[in-house]
Amino acid sequence: MYGGGSGPIVVLSQNTKRESGRKVQKENIQAAKNVADVVRTSMGPMAMLKMLMDPMGGIVMTNDGNAILREITVQHPAGKTMIEIARTQDEEVGDGTTSVIVLAGEILAISEQFIEQNMHPTVIIRAYRQALEDIVEILEKYVSIELDVKDRNKLIEVVKSCVGTKFIGRWSELACQIALDAVETVTLEENGRREIDIKRYAKVEKIPGGSIEESHVLKGVMLNKDVTHPKMKRLIKNPRIVLLDCTLEYKKGESQTNVEIMKETDFTRILELEEEHVKKICDEIISVKPDVVITEKGVADLASHYFLKAGISVVRRVRKSDNNRIARACGATVVNRTDELREEDVGTGAGLFEVKKLGDEYFCYITDCKDPKACTIVLRGASKDVLNETERNLQDALHVARNLLIEPKLVPGGGAVEMAVSRQLSEKANTIAGVEQWPYKELAKALDIIPKTLAQNCGANIIRTLTALRAKHATGGNTWGIDGETGVLVDMNVRNIWEPLSVKMQTYKTAIETAILLLRIDDIVSGSKKKSDGNENSGAGPTAESMME
Repeated sequence: MYGGGSGPIVVLSQNTKRESGRKVQKENIQAAKNVADVVRTSMGPMAMLKMLMDPMGGIVMTNDGNAILREITVQHPAGKTMIEIARTQDEEVGDGTTSVIVLAGEILAISEQFIEQNMHPTVIIRAYRQALEDIVEILEKYVSIELDVKDRNKLIEVVKSCVGTKFIGRWSELACQIALDAVETVTLEENGRREIDIKRYAKVEKIPGGSIEESHVLKGVMLNKDVTHPKMKRLIKNPRIVLLDCTLEYKKGESQTNVEIMKETDFTRILELEEEHVKKICDEIISVKPDVVITEKGVADLASHYFLKAGISVVRRVRKSDNNRIARACGATVVNRTDELREEDVGTGAGLFEVKKLGDEYFCYITDCKDPKACTIVLRGASKDVLNETERNLQDALHVARNLLIEPKLVPGGGAVEMAVSRQLSEKANTIAGVEQWPYKELAKALDIIPKTLAQNCGANIIRTLTALRAKHATGGNTWGIDGETGVLVDMNVRNIWEPLSVKMQTYKTAIETAILLLRIDDIVSGSKKKSDGNENSGAGPTAESMME
C-alpha cells in the first residue's frame, strides 16, 4: 500500500490496520492522475521534452509518451498499471501513447466525485461500459471517413499529421516517404489478407555522422559486418547467396572427450581429421557455386582459405533476425546442415553485394533485390541522441502507415474527433434512465481533455478556445479542432490533419477499460513485511516526486 507524501509503503500484517474501500480507490485515482500529469505537457506539436536520467548516468531526451513512461520508476501499483497501458497501446497500434494516459487519468479523476457521493463503483462501471459501446458506434458510423490506399499523397498527409508533433517533424516529408516505402516493401498479400510485419522485416540501422536528409530506405538489407578475409571480393553483381545456420569450424568433442596419444603420428592424424572435416563441409557448399556465404555461427581460418580459393566471400556471426531478413529479400532458404544444401536454397534475387566503409566501420549491403519483402532503413544524424529520438519517431510513423494499409479509415485530428464524440454522447446521456446518466455525462465531458491539453500546451486561452470549439460543433462543424501550434480553431478538413481510426479506437478502449479496472479495486494487500515508522498514511496519495525515483 502506498504511504502518502514521502511516507513509507505501508504493509498489511497482523498489527497494521487493513485499508480498503473508498480510501484505496481514492489513492488509485490519485496515482493515475500523477502519472497523467507527467506526460500531459508532452502532447501535441508544441510539446515539451523530458530529460530522463537512468541509474547508470545515461540521459534520454524525448517527448514520446511511451519512452518517458518506460524510463521512470513508479512505486504505486495503480501507477504501474497506467504505465502498462502505454506499453499495450504502443504494441497494438504504435501511436497515441500520451493520449491514452492523459485520457485514462481524466476518466479516473471524474470518477472521484461519484465515489465521494457514495455511488457504488459497479454503477459507474456500467455507465462507462455503455459509453464505450456508444463511442465505438459513433466513431464507425458518424465520424470516420474512408481512405483510398492507392492515393499516396493522402497517405503521406495522414502520416505527416502523426509525425508533425515529434522531433522529426522538421523532416516530416522525408520521414513519411521513408515510412511508406518501408511498409509497402514488407507488405505480403496472401489469400486476400495483408500481413505487414514491421518489427521483423523493417530494420532501422543508425549510423552517426552525415545529416538526417541522407536517411533512406534500402531495397534490401544492410549489416554492420565485413568479410572474413581481406582478399575476398567486396563487390559482386547478381550474387548467388547461401545462408547457413551452422558452424564452418572443426567439430569439437563433447566435454568428457579423452584422447590417448601413443606416438607423434597420432597427433598429426587428429589434425588431418579436423582438416578433412572442414574441407568436406566447404566442398558441400562450393558444389552449389555460391558467390556469397553468410552464416550465423563462426568460420574457421582454414574454411576461409578454401572459400577464398573458390572466389567466395564469407560473412560470419550474423544475427538470426538479420539472416531471416536476407532470406526474405533475396529468396534464399536458411540451411541448418551443409549436406542438405540444394540448388533451390540458393538466393538469386539480389542485384548487388557490396562492402562499404562508413566512418570507422564496415557495412555489408545486399541491395537492388528484385522483389524484396524485407528492407533496412538507414538513418544518419549528428549524434547518438538525435538518432535514437529519430528512430523512436520513425517507429510511430511506420506503425501509422501500417495501420492505414490494414484498416484504411480516418478521423479528424487536433481534438476534433473528441469534441464530436463528446457532443453526441452528451445528447445520448439524456435518454439514459436512472443514476447512471451522471457518470455517462461526465465521461462525455472527460473527452474534452485532449483538445484542452492541446490548447494548454501552446499557451492559448483554454476556456475561450474550448467554448468556441463547442459552439462550432454544436452547429454541425464536426471536423473543427485546435491548431496545436497557434491555438486557433481550424477546420481539419482544410488543414488535412487526420488520424487513423484504429489508433483512436484503441486509445478509447484502453483508457476506459483501464479506468474500469482500477475502479474495481477495493483492497490492496502487500505480501512482504516492513516496519512502519509512525507516519503511517497521510492519505494524500503519492506525489509525482515520491512516485518516481
